[in-house]
Amino acid sequence: MNKMKTLITLALICFFTVAADAQVKKPVAKKPATTKVPVKKTTAVKKTAPVVKKEVKIPGTRVKLTTDFGVMVIRLYDKTPQHRDNFIKLANEHFFDSLLFHRVIQGFMIQGGDPQSKYAPAGQMLGMGDVGYTIPAEFDTSLFHKKGALAAARTPNPEKASSGCQFYIVQGAPVPGQQLAVMEMQKGIKYSAAQKNIYTTIGGTPFLDQDYTVFGEVESGFDVIDKIAAVPKAPGDRPVSDVRMKIEVIK
Repeated sequence: MNKMKTLITLALICFFTVAADAQVKKPVAKKPATTKVPVKKTTAVKKTAPVVKKEVKIPGTRVKLTTDFGVMVIRLYDKTPQHRDNFIKLANEHFFDSLLFHRVIQGFMIQGGDPQSKYAPAGQMLGMGDVGYTIPAEFDTSLFHKKGALAAARTPNPEKASSGCQFYIVQGAPVPGQQLAVMEMQKGIKYSAAQKNIYTTIGGTPFLDQDYTVFGEVESGFDVIDKIAAVPKAPGDRPVSDVRMKIEVIK
């Protein structure tokens, strides 16, 4: 979301030569001496069965997000069960089908899930539509805003509760190590070595960590994020040409 080597060990071929010396005895009747012909013995070549490594699939529910620019496969985290279950529910109800990515900012993220976007005429400002409920924040320090992270949008509220339907997918950009260290101090976050490596090499949006709930990540289709983020936009960051989506749960 991700090469196997087959090892074949050959047994050495050994040759054994058995020779027998003819012994001559004084017989009662003269008999010709007999000679045993050496017999070459060959051991069978033993081959070990190919060692096949099983691909380990990370637990989690997958969804397929189809867009006008390609397909992304996204894994929903089990560590954020309320966000996961809500997203699955909406996908199974076909809620997201034909909605737009209504806000895209290159180097930052692509956002969608506004129900008002399905039939929105060109030029209409979007981003205020919702489903009438919020989801409590589910923060976990192991879940962070790396490139491809799926996170919930929200309004400014003290509980940092998430929108019931609007989401965004991180594009981001590599973050210098010194800048990341400053963010750690400002936000009171301690990133692991692996997280730091991802932020400084692949990129993300660390300034959103612990303020918006991350509840999944893209496993394939990263190029689709880049393509959507690069489309021409109108004022308000809405793409000039509609970019629609369809989301379905992968069984």
